Amino acid sequence: MGALRAVSWWVKVSVGVLLVLALLVVGTQLRGLPGLGGLFGEETRDRSGPAVLESIQDMSRFQAATGNFQVVVDLEKDTRYLPDALRGTRVLYVGAGTVDAYVDMGALGEKDVTVNEARTAATIRLPHAVLDRPALDPDRSYAVSKQRGLLDRLGDLFSDNPNSEQAVQQLAVRHIATAAEKSRLTAQAERNTTRMLEGLLRSLGFDKVTVVYGA
Repeated sequence: MGALRAVSWWVKVSVGVLLVLALLVVGTQLRGLPGLGGLFGEETRDRSGPAVLESIQDMSRFQAATGNFQVVVDLEKDTRYLPDALRGTRVLYVGAGTVDAYVDMGALGEKDVTVNEARTAATIRLPHAVLDRPALDPDRSYAVSKQRGLLDRLGDLFSDNPNSEQAVQQLAVRHIATAAEKSRLTAQAERNTTRMLEGLLRSLGFDKVTVVYGA
């Protein structure tokens, strides 16, 4: 009789846990249905503190060009021996961002600037333009679709960071960086820097301005 009561108790507990899980899953699905938003609705409050200035850094580089890039990331993760309907994720993500190309003038010294005696011609030696780290634009980046297996969906319910897009965002940044390296962004940055210096020095009375990169 005692064993029967123990089995009955475990059955009730198991049924109760399954019922709670079912309600949670159904609740997440019903949030998007019209008329039921009030029942399972969410309210967002921003309790963030004020931003604090940690440091000020002097910039000694000329940002000469900015490239706008967009990439479609199709990231799929499968689990061996398990069907995708049970365990697996696939995210289709559009990542949009910018990459800056700049010329570093911080190490420029007297030997890098040559002026003739008549002060009519000047030669400036600069390092080649380089690319900055891509900056992903959250306003133009978004997930087109997300497919998750049953176990992954249940795991999202108990995760501190459900439906995290960090992996696809990092992948989008890498693809954008690769595209920027293959582009002529640094060459355009050097042309823009040359035009800027030519305009500046000619306004100071120089007739001939020569800019050399990588010397």
